[in-house]
Amino acid sequence: MAIALIFPGQGSQAVGMGKALAESFAPARAVFAEVDEALGESLSKVIFEGPSETLTLTENAQPALMAVSLAVMRTLEAEAGLDVRRDVKFVAGHSLGEYSALAAAGALSIADTTRCLRIRGKAMQRAVPVGTGAMAALLGLEFDDAAAVAAEAAQGEVCQAANDNGAGQVVVSGHKDAVARAVEIAKARGKRAMLLPVSAPFHCALMQPAADAMAEALSQVVVKAPVVPVVANVLAQPISDPRVIVESLVAQVTGTVRWRESVAFMAGAGVTSFYEIGSGKVLSGLVKRIADGATGIPVGTPDDIAAFKATRAAIN
Repeated sequence: MAIALIFPGQGSQAVGMGKALAESFAPARAVFAEVDEALGESLSKVIFEGPSETLTLTENAQPALMAVSLAVMRTLEAEAGLDVRRDVKFVAGHSLGEYSALAAAGALSIADTTRCLRIRGKAMQRAVPVGTGAMAALLGLEFDDAAAVAAEAAQGEVCQAANDNGAGQVVVSGHKDAVARAVEIAKARGKRAMLLPVSAPFHCALMQPAADAMAEALSQVVVKAPVVPVVANVLAQPISDPRVIVESLVAQVTGTVRWRESVAFMAGAGVTSFYEIGSGKVLSGLVKRIADGATGIPVGTPDDIAAFKATRAAIN
């Protein structure tokens, strides 16, 4: 039975996430302390206590979600004997979750990942003036159809498919008016579509300044070969070469998150259990809709750790 570890992206954050882990397990506390030290501020206080509007800021949400994911990882390693190299076939993450996946597989240090995600969050927020961009979910359209809607809506502006989440859920991103046109075109075709409450148009060409910032930031850190392959968002294929990892992380800022294809690839390679490491269970739900017979299991609380440990004990 092959397993993959998957790591959530922005939108899965919630005040209080990881707090019970930190109260229960020393390895989790150590991760939050390392993240705070890397930033020179107490992000953990914001994670545990809020306020929500501060945690939701892109520059905070991104390193915060990674911190919770890595706190879960270190706890699984210490408490359940998880060995990524031995036990895991692939790792993957949704958008910022790709950084969490790389840190979990040893390609990036927690401190470097923290600082990169702070830079990424700030750069993505600053890339486009507030009110200029938008994102919308198109429901009931497969990817190629949604991409065609985006192209029709562009009319000289930017509008592109940003997230292919699977099960007929595609998110488009770009200039505000173009995205609004995409919503209307989808509705005219009898589909559901809605604008999303986001602060910037992520994963589209408008994010090029942020991609440039990440190219610079990643040139300053050591990227090692991960102990297991990471299935990259922009390729939907496994990669291990540090140079290709950096190129993919830079391309990811303006490129499509090919999550449906990534999960389908892992399932096709024999993965039957996808453990969602960190806050929430969004990806677990998507897995079940993308890959027939696969299970998505969220692991983010002390109870989840205990259940994971019991499952491994039963298998072994």
